Amino acid sequence: MDNIVIFGAGNVLLSDEGFGVHFVRYLENNYTFPDNVKLFDAGTLGIMAMHVIEEADYLFIVDVVDVDGKPGEIRIYDKDDIILDRIPTKMSPHQIGLQEVLLLSEMRERLPKVVKLFGVIPENIEAGTTLSNSLEEKLPILAELLVKEIENIT
Repeated sequence: MDNIVIFGAGNVLLSDEGFGVHFVRYLENNYTFPDNVKLFDAGTLGIMAMHVIEEADYLFIVDVVDVDGKPGEIRIYDKDDIILDRIPTKMSPHQIGLQEVLLLSEMRERLPKVVKLFGVIPENIEAGTTLSNSLEEKLPILAELLVKEIENIT
C-alpha cells in the first residue's frame, strides 16, 4: 500500500502564513483516514522533515504562496513545477528550505513519485495566531479537494 503524506507547512504565529498547519489540524478534527495516510504538521521544519518526505510515495504539501491573485485562491503545482522551478514565485519564506529539501531528495533518488503543492494566497501574514476569514473559509474546500485526490489513489 502506498504511503501518502499530507504535509502542512507554515508559521502559526504569522496569521495566514500558518495555513498549512491549521489545515492539518482541521483534517485531524474532521476526517478519519486509512493507516497509510499520514498527517504531518511540518511547521517551519525545512530540512528536519526530510525523512517524512522521503518515506512518502505521494506527498501533498499545503502552504501559502506569494503570487498575484485574490486572497484565498487555491493554486495547485506538481512535482515538475517545484523541481524545475516553474512556480511563478518562491513558495512562502520558510519554503526556501523545503524547496531545497525536495531538490536534495530528487538528487538522492528518494523523492516521492507524486508531489503536489496546494498553495493558497494569503490575506494577512502579520503577527497573529488565527487565519483571516478568506482563508478560514478555504479549509473545508481544500479538504474536499485533497480527499478526492486520496480516493483516486486508493
